[in-house]
Amino acid sequence: MEKLERAVTVALWLGGGSEREELSFAELNSLAATAGVEVVAGFTQNRSEIDNRYFIGPGKAEEIGNFVREEEIDTVIFDGELSPSQVNNLERLIPAKILDRSELILDIFAQRASSKEGKLQVELAQLRYQLPKLMGRGRDLSRLAGGIGTRGPGETKLEVDRRRIRQRIHVLERELKEVEKHRALQRKRRERRGVFQVALVGYTNSGKSTLLNQLTKAEAYTADILFATLDPVSRRLEREQNTILLTDTVGFISGLPHHLIAAFKSTLEVVVNADLLVHVVDLSHPDMAMQIEEVNKVLKELGALEKDQIIAANKRDLVPGVSSRELAAVFRGIPWVPVSALTGDNTDKLLAAILALTEWETVKLLLPMHIFSKLSSANQGKLLPLEFTADNQVKVEATIPAGIAATLKQYTLHE
Repeated sequence: MEKLERAVTVALWLGGGSEREELSFAELNSLAATAGVEVVAGFTQNRSEIDNRYFIGPGKAEEIGNFVREEEIDTVIFDGELSPSQVNNLERLIPAKILDRSELILDIFAQRASSKEGKLQVELAQLRYQLPKLMGRGRDLSRLAGGIGTRGPGETKLEVDRRRIRQRIHVLERELKEVEKHRALQRKRRERRGVFQVALVGYTNSGKSTLLNQLTKAEAYTADILFATLDPVSRRLEREQNTILLTDTVGFISGLPHHLIAAFKSTLEVVVNADLLVHVVDLSHPDMAMQIEEVNKVLKELGALEKDQIIAANKRDLVPGVSSRELAAVFRGIPWVPVSALTGDNTDKLLAAILALTEWETVKLLLPMHIFSKLSSANQGKLLPLEFTADNQVKVEATIPAGIAATLKQYTLHE
């Protein structure tokens, strides 16, 4: 049996150890366990600001260095993003591999990627993240060899230099562009067949895959770990009127590396091009509002935040006394259905709410330009502009979900 890497985790608390900081640190330890690391100890420090040289204070860095020597620790993982100079300085005091939160997440993605596309995306994200750190520090690539943070599709061979890393990045970008072209063709075929696309989005481990299985009676892989699903999984619901395609997407997380979002652009196009988003929320999480906020940040970065949403308020079986009024305040006007993906409770009502939005209607509308722009940017159905008027309005023939058409009745064009 392979021996687990021994690690310590480190958090800098600028808020005096607030509940959110404690939850973030607990999540870091869960991420480390998901990556296959034995967390031996955790260190925290309260400071008013980040130390430019060491991230934490130099005294705390020396304390961790002494612990690492005594306990023969392999890796030290920081709950934050470290600059190249901070990593360089920390390595002078701490005789172990230094990783930050982003590198840990990238390592987990490297382990979870199974499709060719997923492996390409992870390798590209790793190299994009690694290159500026190598340039900023000038360290020998041999320091990167072996273990957490270096394995998987993105592992860098010792003889690879910065020039070859750049070349590899260009190759990966070209290959992923070909994948994007293939996805675009598939999407056009689905649009021609009138397939209604529903994307399940949410924080990692919120229960998206379990919910997909309940809604479609499928057998997608599920596990009570972070990032159990990396590659998107789609299942069809065939109906008399149309076909619905439900897709489970990669879970989001606080501190999700920007390079990872960029590399997974083709995968996340499922979200961008969806007709409806089902945002799966974990009701049992103590900082549910933070998780919703983090998911919305990624959706905004993708340009998908304005899309139609239904919230699947999951794990209701774990919080039976939750207040509907409190949830309505947190969900801020977005329609929601309380469900338990594990037991199947209320998933029939969620499916009914989804189906109610899958009917398409062709209408002629006279829309103010800002509404037309919003519908266009949200990719809501097919919009054919017929005429732009002098008063900044546009006549349009639209084939859109019936639910959206109902909200636009006041703009119906009577000819």
